[in-house]
Amino acid sequence: MKEYKVGIALGGGGSRGFAHLGVLKALQEQGIVPEVIAGSSAGSIIGALFAAGKAPDAIFADLEENTLIDFARFGWSGDGLMSLDYLRKELEDLLPGKTFADLQHPLYVTVSNLLSGEVEYLHEGEVAVAVQASSAIPVLFAPVEIAGEVYVDGGLLDNVPVAPLVDCCDKIIAVDIMPLERMETVEGMRDVAVRTFQIAVGGASRHQLKESALLIQLNELAGYHILDTSANEEMYNIGYEHVKNMDLSDF
Repeated sequence: MKEYKVGIALGGGGSRGFAHLGVLKALQEQGIVPEVIAGSSAGSIIGALFAAGKAPDAIFADLEENTLIDFARFGWSGDGLMSLDYLRKELEDLLPGKTFADLQHPLYVTVSNLLSGEVEYLHEGEVAVAVQASSAIPVLFAPVEIAGEVYVDGGLLDNVPVAPLVDCCDKIIAVDIMPLERMETVEGMRDVAVRTFQIAVGGASRHQLKESALLIQLNELAGYHILDTSANEEMYNIGYEHVKNMDLSDF
């Protein structure tokens, strides 16, 4: 038997991350509470707060009150890209401790190393800094330096990070919030960058999803722009209703 019974991999998807909260709440109502969490990008934001012991509804309230996933709040960094310093600072205020060791549940934060070209799963050091790196969509947001390495969004190389859970969990739940829908138009550099990233991450984890005992793919999120925070409650409800209507009695 492995160290943990259930682990969950929360995929990246910008503002679609609100759907993760609905998924987590519906799982809890069916008696399924993940003991260890892995997250990429938006999944790392939700994962960090959940690993700190916060309930899904409390996390939703925190995100709404602090506009944590509000891309209009992010300023410019010295290298001309948008900075995620605001995200890091707000997350530091919301977390009861600074480091991974302070969390109630183990957490793996997925990052893409720009120097080595390899994926890494951070589980030591400062949580907020790791989450900032994991959320730094290339071209849009400035990379984050940690211990001499340079990191960008974890979804670039592993958007639904099942890999760090395989050796420690009996059962793994994978939550994919990044369906790739057709777009009728792409306008401006921001949309080009977002669309390019979305296409890139579309196949970044599919080879690993077979390791999961339960795959939750929220195709209903197609059409919700990953930088649009105007439909947060709708996306939360999509995640909740999707899992609420699943038969998980044999899980």
